[in-house]
Amino acid sequence: MIQELWSGYGKIMRVRLENASVESVVVKHVHLPIYNKHPHGWNTDIGHQRKVRSYKVEAAWYDRYSKNSAARLPKCLAIETQDDQVIMVLEDLDASGFALRRTTVGETELHACLSWLAHFHATFMGAEPTGVWEQGTYWHLDTRPDELAILAKEDPALKDAAVAIDQKLRASPYQTLVHGDAKLANFCFSEDGASVAAVDFQYVGAGCGMKDVAYLVVSCLDEHACEREESALLGLYFGVLRGALTAQGTNLDLDALERDWRSLYPVAWTDFHRFLKGWSPGHWKINGYSERLAREVLASLQEAARCD
Repeated sequence: MIQELWSGYGKIMRVRLENASVESVVVKHVHLPIYNKHPHGWNTDIGHQRKVRSYKVEAAWYDRYSKNSAARLPKCLAIETQDDQVIMVLEDLDASGFALRRTTVGETELHACLSWLAHFHATFMGAEPTGVWEQGTYWHLDTRPDELAILAKEDPALKDAAVAIDQKLRASPYQTLVHGDAKLANFCFSEDGASVAAVDFQYVGAGCGMKDVAYLVVSCLDEHACEREESALLGLYFGVLRGALTAQGTNLDLDALERDWRSLYPVAWTDFHRFLKGWSPGHWKINGYSERLAREVLASLQEAARCD
């Protein structure tokens, strides 16, 4: 056993093999429960259906997209779906040199994760989201009505702007596939921390790449580091993204792409902040830096509405 899946929806196991080309594989066995128990009390049919779909999305991702990724992830060796069960047999990343997990990171590891995201977003720039989420990320507005309702009490101005925030991210002409849950726990590191692979593609779907970047940064750094390192981290990400797209022979205007996505970084951050304030109002990630970005985004949206 490696771990149980969120809310008792199955388990992930490492299986040793005999007379095979590899010594071990990782098996993700999803067995959908009749009665789900959410650790934060969100035991709703909406939540259950979101999780059910997320595992179908992950199976579709491995089947249709994963082989094309320039960003390192486990090879999918087999998928089988039977009634309320999904079984995915995946490469054992530990055996492939990505055995370390981190709860905190230094510059080397964070840069490796940002580079991974840049290569991932470059690979799937303009891809149609077939079989995956129409809009990626586990906190996407359309899938979180309960949390939005709670936000009416916590931050009514942010609640009222939620649709406009989502529309601004959707309106970017530069859409890619986003990982959708690019937190530190979903990255597997090499011994020196300079190379990384990612797992858990339940919430992959279309979107602006800044959603992944903002979520990764908030999962790794405190509010002071988020503010202090913002410019350098975005510079690194866009440098790698430009190089990856150029290597692919893109005909995109890379200057225009970078301008557009840089302007959407605080919007993507505010989108996650909106979810978090409804999901867990006392969460430690709700901090002064996030509140400042959110107020700036709200002010910008109000100004744009007045101009219209």
